[in-house]
Amino acid sequence: MKTNKLFKLAMLMLVVSMMLVGCSKGKDNSKTTETGTAKTEEKAKDTVEIKDIHGTVEVPVNPKNVVALDNRTFETLSDWDIKLAAAPKGVMPEDSSYVKDESVKDIGDHKEPNLEVLASVNPELIIVGQRFASYYEEIKKLVPNAVVIDLSFDVSGEKGSAGENLINGLKNSTTDLGKIFDKEKEAEKLVADFDKKIEDAKKAYNGTDKIMSVVVSGGEIGFSAPTSGRVWGPMYEVFEWKTALEVDGSTSDHQGDDISVEAIAESNPDWIFVLDRDAAVSSEEEAVPAKDVIDKSPALKNTTAITKGQILYAPNDTYTNESIQTYIELFENIAKSLSK
Repeated sequence: MKTNKLFKLAMLMLVVSMMLVGCSKGKDNSKTTETGTAKTEEKAKDTVEIKDIHGTVEVPVNPKNVVALDNRTFETLSDWDIKLAAAPKGVMPEDSSYVKDESVKDIGDHKEPNLEVLASVNPELIIVGQRFASYYEEIKKLVPNAVVIDLSFDVSGEKGSAGENLINGLKNSTTDLGKIFDKEKEAEKLVADFDKKIEDAKKAYNGTDKIMSVVVSGGEIGFSAPTSGRVWGPMYEVFEWKTALEVDGSTSDHQGDDISVEAIAESNPDWIFVLDRDAAVSSEEEAVPAKDVIDKSPALKNTTAITKGQILYAPNDTYTNESIQTYIELFENIAKSLSK
């Protein structure tokens, strides 16, 4: 009898012991699961999905050794104090903080870039766009360990509305950069300011004045056509401007189309909007100020735009700095000028 009691007691202790071990293992498994979830969540916060023109790309948040090649991003990155490892100083405004910083390696310009510089800085992220878009595949092969995003968008009018592509492209790029560099509030403010200036410029236009847009380069006046023309083209769609002149076969040439000044004068524009290319790419000694070219043109002197002083100039660095900040400034100037 006593032996039977001892046996039962021993069995009971064995069962309790096994239950305790089971509970202990259950707790350990729970901890492992919780830790695994935490790691997954942490990993998710370390990257962000960005959709560029090639598809969806997983991009590190606050990446190290960043290379930027897109003229539409330089001022935004600079304003946010984002350090760059390399940049194409040959197509950047001279007063850019990156141009002055000797620690930022120079890739040159898009015509003859030194892409080997990319490999030398071991980048975690390379931002491609616009002038450097044609090098996208070459860059990916050259620096296979880097994440490469292409923020290009088409404003030629050949792929959808040039105006919509310009507005959405600038807003989306700014939002994406905000996600990548943990500057989402700053990006939201820029986009809000941008939208406000667009509305102001729309309200300022009377709907009837004829607009002529031109590019001045090397002392020559080129025609910046509605829709396709450099910088100004997409704005005809955005603001529903009436064009003073339409030309078949117009292009997005960086110096404007070769149209005679006499033809421009005959269209008698109410306003002339000017992009001074030399102000952005030439030294002070070489540049011929666009204002001098326009004011001293005999053919234009009797046009409504000249006689009424209705000439508007884009910011001097616009040709090499097509950032959302540049367009905010430009749209603000348009609103102020047209509302006078």
